[in-house]
Amino acid sequence: MSVLSGKNIILGVTAGIAAYKSAFLTRLLIKKGANVKVVMTPASKEFVTPLTLSTLSKNEVYSSFTSEDDDNAQWNNHVDIAQWGDLFIIAPATANTMSKMVSGTCDNLLLAVYLSAKCPVYFAPAMDLDMYKHPSTKDTFKKLNDFGNFQIPAEVGELASGLSGMGRMAEPQNIVSFVEKNILDQLPLKNKYILITAGPTYESIDPVRFIGNHSSGKMGYALAEAAASLGAQVKLISGPVSIKTNNEAIQVIDVGTAEEMYKASHEFFNNCDIAILSAAVADFTPKTVASQKIKKGKDCLTLELTKTKDILTSLSKIKKRQFLVGFALETQNELENAKTKLKKKNLDLIVLNSLNDQGAGFKINTNKITLISKDNKIIPYEVKSKKEVAFDILKYIIREIHV
Repeated sequence: MSVLSGKNIILGVTAGIAAYKSAFLTRLLIKKGANVKVVMTPASKEFVTPLTLSTLSKNEVYSSFTSEDDDNAQWNNHVDIAQWGDLFIIAPATANTMSKMVSGTCDNLLLAVYLSAKCPVYFAPAMDLDMYKHPSTKDTFKKLNDFGNFQIPAEVGELASGLSGMGRMAEPQNIVSFVEKNILDQLPLKNKYILITAGPTYESIDPVRFIGNHSSGKMGYALAEAAASLGAQVKLISGPVSIKTNNEAIQVIDVGTAEEMYKASHEFFNNCDIAILSAAVADFTPKTVASQKIKKGKDCLTLELTKTKDILTSLSKIKKRQFLVGFALETQNELENAKTKLKKKNLDLIVLNSLNDQGAGFKINTNKITLISKDNKIIPYEVKSKKEVAFDILKYIIREIHV
């Protein structure tokens, strides 16, 4: 999954021959999972049609301050467009438009959106060789970069004039790669390795039956997706769940039993920076597993259970630099029990869930948590989606480890 997935991207198109490439760029951004709205300068419509870009983006294309499809003109609010965007990519960016961006000239909708934008702005210069080399153009580049914009390097190649050299707009794929890398370089968990456990474990009674629990793995998978979106490389040790992920930054290690989860956790713990153990691991497992299906001839069945290995405790004994996080699902004396677990297992943070809280529990898409830190700081949260809860947990960890 690309870091652009789910992002709202404003694509600005200006009047240069490279404008035809905006169609390919739009398509690539859509394939990356982004939502795209195109803003064109009036003159750019001579090079590529709004119909093409609206068809590819599946959104209306904006090129003027009003829409005049009928007698009742409607205002295109440049502020609303600017606030909608998570990113603003201007490609191609002509010498004319860039000089106006520097001076603050606001004579078309694209420039009004630019001046209103609070999101990161990327610009891909496109012009002929001598224009590109001109001192005024170099001064424009410097000022735009000083404003905090991101310049996508032009490329060397054949130009519209017939000359060959620097000034050709970067190819759409290179623009996308540049933006992705730029975003990744700024993410707070870049170069961090996170170990996450998720889901239940199944402890076999016989070849047919097992002891398990109601965990769906939704919280653990939400944590993995959130960590990956913040730049981390994730090892996700997953018990038997129906959830799947296609995120390239998440490596899923499938396990079945508590013993398998214990071994996998120890295998990857030494190389991780943060470990978040959200799995609902069985506390007990049958002492012996029947080799054949147990028949129901008797009115009752007695199983002898033995304790499983405590993964959190065992990892806390060998942790060095790792930030170790555990979960506590409680039904009574919630805070006291969670604090005891935090101290006993030498954790850096514990995430408390109470089954008594509405909106918390298994197999649902929401959760209600309370974070308890090593120094007994208590931070309660309201009911939120598990995706939002995952980000709350990670934001707290990021602050604590001073990434």
